[in-house]
Amino acid sequence: MTQLSHSLQERINNWLSPTFDKETQNTIKKLQTTDVKTLEDAFYKDLEFGTGGMRGIMGVGTNRINQYTLGKNTQGLSNYLHQCFPNKELKVAIAFDCRHNSKSLAQIVANVFSANGIKVFLFEDLRPTPELSFALKYLNCQCGIVLTASHNPPEYNGYKVYWEDGGQLVPPQDNAIINLINNLDYSQIKFEANTDLIEIIGKKIDNVFINASVKNGSFTTNEARKNLNIVFTPLHGTAITTIPETLKRAGYHNVHIVEEQREPNGDFPTVKSPNPEEPEALKLALKLAQEKSADIVIGTDPDSDRLGVAVRNTNNELILLNGNQTMVLMTDFLLQNYKNNKNEPFIASTIVSTPMMQELANAYNVDYKIGLTGFKWIAKMIKDFPNQHFIGGGEESFGFMVGDFVRDKDANTSALLACEIAAHAKANNSSVYEMLLKLYKKHGFYKEHLVALTKKGIEGANEIKQMMIDARENPLKEIAGEKVVLIEDYQLSISKNLQINEENILDIPKSNVLIYYTENGSKIALRPSGTEPKIKFYVSVNTTLNTIAHFSNTENILDQKIKAILTDLKLN
Repeated sequence: MTQLSHSLQERINNWLSPTFDKETQNTIKKLQTTDVKTLEDAFYKDLEFGTGGMRGIMGVGTNRINQYTLGKNTQGLSNYLHQCFPNKELKVAIAFDCRHNSKSLAQIVANVFSANGIKVFLFEDLRPTPELSFALKYLNCQCGIVLTASHNPPEYNGYKVYWEDGGQLVPPQDNAIINLINNLDYSQIKFEANTDLIEIIGKKIDNVFINASVKNGSFTTNEARKNLNIVFTPLHGTAITTIPETLKRAGYHNVHIVEEQREPNGDFPTVKSPNPEEPEALKLALKLAQEKSADIVIGTDPDSDRLGVAVRNTNNELILLNGNQTMVLMTDFLLQNYKNNKNEPFIASTIVSTPMMQELANAYNVDYKIGLTGFKWIAKMIKDFPNQHFIGGGEESFGFMVGDFVRDKDANTSALLACEIAAHAKANNSSVYEMLLKLYKKHGFYKEHLVALTKKGIEGANEIKQMMIDARENPLKEIAGEKVVLIEDYQLSISKNLQINEENILDIPKSNVLIYYTENGSKIALRPSGTEPKIKFYVSVNTTLNTIAHFSNTENILDQKIKAILTDLKLN
């Protein structure tokens, strides 16, 4: 039998005290006799805030999502709100997705806020994450919460915190709140609701949000929209509540919804993973698109903040675009249609996304800002530069944001924008795919590839930690025959130019990310995920595309280059 450490046993014993309900205590007692390894994993640490808030497996324990861990978060957040906004009416908005227990956990969070004298606007039923970002600004709230685990497996749930600007928590608020939470005892959580302070919201907010999405995402003509044939799947998630109506109000009436995936379901029964980044997730949508001769396929993740897009290539075959391709297409289209010359415009992306975004910014003579992974950093840019105008921006992980009316990645408006691009292209005897090839010819052909290694549990976390230590202590000097010329270490905030042996400070918040650049322009980034038990390797290679007719040959060259890099890194 596994011998638990003294400190771990103390943590477990605390949860066997009268502070915790009988069901929780009985579950722990059962694990003590039947599954000590699971018990150890449930208590060996506290769940932490990552790039997308807090996510974890549901169950008992400090390392799990449950009424106590979320209650403690909410109590700490309530205390912080009272500190930040003294003598002011405090208001929060709360939304939740289709996951198991999301509705009941959202109610618990609402109860704790109300017990602390804070007015709560609680959505009546599941809603997209971007609608929460919009709603909290619209309702003049100081804070917002979404209960979601995005595209994680069914056993997960999560807790995202938004601030008064509509963006997710960023430093220094996040650390201040975490310190308050860590100094709380579970017995200090106020669970008794003040029902007078909880107001249920729904259709009224939907209406305003959908109208705002249509206003911000419309660029082409009604005639063009009539001729576009669309297939849409919400992958059992929240997008069903807004995207069909958004497309309808914008003038798209030829929309086919994948019926097997229409109903919200936290088990996600038709897919291995409800993630539009995974080709398998859009299998049913692609099948329907073939049957309906659709021009475009849109698929969204469970909380509707990221989207996958499939379009037809020059052989009329449906192909899935990756997140970088969707991002450059949308950004270029927005830049083409940008007409506001009052403020200095900017676009934005992340350090692990395609360098092609810089090329677009240069071509259109607009400012390009780059931040850490996670849309909270792009939202922070909007707040930090109020005299500049945010046009749009995205990240490689299938997220995009159009304008600043929502301060997080937003599949609702982005889905509309993708359809606008497709409708415009079709009306001009072109296609989305042909538009992409023209961008490659004009700005250089960039191709990216992602490898994500899953390492679960305590051993997995230690293995990921060691991989990053090894990469720092023994940096690569050559990758696939190309000399490494620059290394950026975001944990140390140092950029080291190996050609001239010069170091510079990186003016970006610290993060556990390491990026290698080679002499031929290849880029390889290593980053442990902040919300999943994974370490991710991002590879970007590029070359010139002389003519569109040479696209296939040029793509093969880049594919071989990526393969050589993966082989050298032992990631094949």
